[in-house]
Amino acid sequence: MAGIENQVAVVTGAARGIGRAIAERLASCGATVVCADVLDPADTVAGIIASGGRAEALELDVCDAESAAEAIGAIHAKHERLDVLVNNAGITRDQLLIRMKPGDWRKVLDINLDGVFKVTQPTAKIMMRQRSGRIVIVASIVGLMGNAGQTNYAASKAGLIGFTKSLARELGPRNVTVNAVAPGFIETAMTDQLSDAQHEALRRNLVIPRLGTPEDVAAAVAFLAGPDASYITGVVLNVSGGLYI
Repeated sequence: MAGIENQVAVVTGAARGIGRAIAERLASCGATVVCADVLDPADTVAGIIASGGRAEALELDVCDAESAAEAIGAIHAKHERLDVLVNNAGITRDQLLIRMKPGDWRKVLDINLDGVFKVTQPTAKIMMRQRSGRIVIVASIVGLMGNAGQTNYAASKAGLIGFTKSLARELGPRNVTVNAVAPGFIETAMTDQLSDAQHEALRRNLVIPRLGTPEDVAAAVAFLAGPDASYITGVVLNVSGGLYI
């Protein structure tokens, strides 16, 4: 993809799954990718470098505002630019509301929603000063349509959608776009645990009768991070195979 060569991108939650696929895709497009995760992202970095790309590892807890601000500042100081931020880090703690522990409610909101604020705030200040940038947030189809047993997750992802639309209005005048992708059911370690019957039930609800892949999400993120999306902001791009239309 022309237009992001030699740019610097930060991807949170890059150690595995969707985050790893996003990091790999942006690197294949020519960006230097800082792979950030509370887990060790060394495997992601090694894979990118082995494929001829440029990547760096950053162990980062998105819940720690001070560490996040320091890390973003250090990235900018090293590279003298910060072009793309992909907020992907997230968790689930599924349970029916009447059985949900307060700690599980709070933990999901802390990482999925508050963590995005803590990483995005220092990034936005840099992008506003340089008058350019792309922020892409990985929300979820659950934030649009809800899902039983996921009130905490749905609330966090719906919050991200509102965050995306509001921040797009704040940063647009400085040539910084803010968009979100809303993945549906994606083949990850979580869906691998489902039975064949559960997989079949999921597919029956899809217009495109297959589960998505992390690469499907990564392609959407790469588009929003690139020059072809320069006049797109405040959008939630549904990557769900028609689950939500």
